[in-house]
Amino acid sequence: MTHILKKIDVNNFSKIFRRYKHHKEHWSVLKKKNKGKDKALEHFDDFYKSVYGSSWEKIREAMLIENNKHVAIVNNFSDHEAIAEKLSLLGAMNLKSLYEIHKKNYEERIKSRASETTSNKIYKMNQPVEMILQNQRQSELQSIFPESYHVPDQLLAQKEDKKKYHPDSDDDDDDELLKSKNIMDPVQLRSMEENVKVHQDENRIIKSSVGLTSSCLYEYVPATKLKGLDDYVLESDHYGHYAQGADFSAKIEKEAILNIPEYLKIYTFESGNDSRFPSPRRVHYDVYDYYLMDGCSILPVLALDLQMGDTVLDMCAAPGGKSLAMLQTLMTYILVANDSSQSRSRHMNEVFQDYLGDFDAWKEKLFLTRHDARAIEDKHIYNKILVDVPCTTDRHNLHADENNIFSPTRVKERLRLPELQTEILLQALKIVAPGGTVVYSTCSLSPVQNDGVVQMALKKCSEEMESVMIVKNLDEALAPLRFIYKFATNCGLKYGHVAIPTKNNNWGPMYFCKIVKLP
Repeated sequence: MTHILKKIDVNNFSKIFRRYKHHKEHWSVLKKKNKGKDKALEHFDDFYKSVYGSSWEKIREAMLIENNKHVAIVNNFSDHEAIAEKLSLLGAMNLKSLYEIHKKNYEERIKSRASETTSNKIYKMNQPVEMILQNQRQSELQSIFPESYHVPDQLLAQKEDKKKYHPDSDDDDDDELLKSKNIMDPVQLRSMEENVKVHQDENRIIKSSVGLTSSCLYEYVPATKLKGLDDYVLESDHYGHYAQGADFSAKIEKEAILNIPEYLKIYTFESGNDSRFPSPRRVHYDVYDYYLMDGCSILPVLALDLQMGDTVLDMCAAPGGKSLAMLQTLMTYILVANDSSQSRSRHMNEVFQDYLGDFDAWKEKLFLTRHDARAIEDKHIYNKILVDVPCTTDRHNLHADENNIFSPTRVKERLRLPELQTEILLQALKIVAPGGTVVYSTCSLSPVQNDGVVQMALKKCSEEMESVMIVKNLDEALAPLRFIYKFATNCGLKYGHVAIPTKNNNWGPMYFCKIVKLP
């Protein structure tokens, strides 16, 4: 052995360094990995904060809680009375009963305010003419001074005396004002920053087409604000689709009543109560006792205003919760539940079998189809159409990595969503019967996918059809629901309504817009 070692030249050995990497599941690797849900949150922070302002932080906090709040819909094809009693014992309340109570209170408040307004008008009419003139002079004087400055009483008296003894004199005599005592008292100065809001240019992209001589090349842009053009090319197409219909305006009418069908029993826990409903169980007739769904998902169904004998089409029905809720109203004559996905349609079929029992008994009233919603050509058959389109499903994509629409492999699909949504809604507007109703809905906060799609579809509809579409403003109808639902305000909404998640009622988001085709 020693003999062998002596013959080996140690200096001939070469040193090879090898770097060992952590396993792909190691915490340090996972931390560096930019997942789909991380991209979703980054996108929402950048986009929604500019839309919803200070409200976004609270919405964000609620959406980051994975377990959203549900409502329970009683299955009328089981022992519905016993089920309703069971839910009441859990502390849940019937939404229809609560709505009726708050609606009555809301109407009384409106009448009270109207009465107060009328009383104030009568009081003002009964005021002496001299008092009215004095108030008018006071207002004129106050307009000369800063808002925080109180007009001296003696100045008003001087002006009144001048009016009395010199009726032909000019009211705007500045010399008379300067003679007043304390007129030169110091006033509070304000900085320019308080009164001037400078618009900051947020366009940080310099396209190659502008040339080297363009003045924009010499504008200073902080390094922290620079972004690569490749990050915006596809996004610009996304927002460009929204801007195409900006010059179009649809007719809007107010609607004061939200109809909650008598047999649609929706149970919910009160605001601030985070209790969870137990999992549904199979009881009588081997069907489940109630169906659990996000509390905001029922709003598009209510907006559809189902009436006895309606022929209904649910264009993008899977997983089937909204279609099942419509069946629970016991008002539909025919319901067609359509979805283009085979796997989702299979799941929807299972839902109906779990809640309807003998499926053969429904073969004349319930039809499950699998078509591209844009290709449905059954014109003037359906008088109620629900268009719950594929969207970015904001809450879901903040918590799921698998098949996340914000993943790099689905970028083009995500950016083409508004175009797809517009085509589906446009087809619904074309085929709905005259006098019928279309409700468009998404579970997204994006104004591009919401009002933007509605506006673009209405514009194309006006260009391609002679029918007149009316958008229904449901502000007054939804007012009694504000005790438990929060609807976004001051976020630029023109057509629809957005129910947003809150800490006390963590469901949603849900956008919905009601459109009626005139006969």
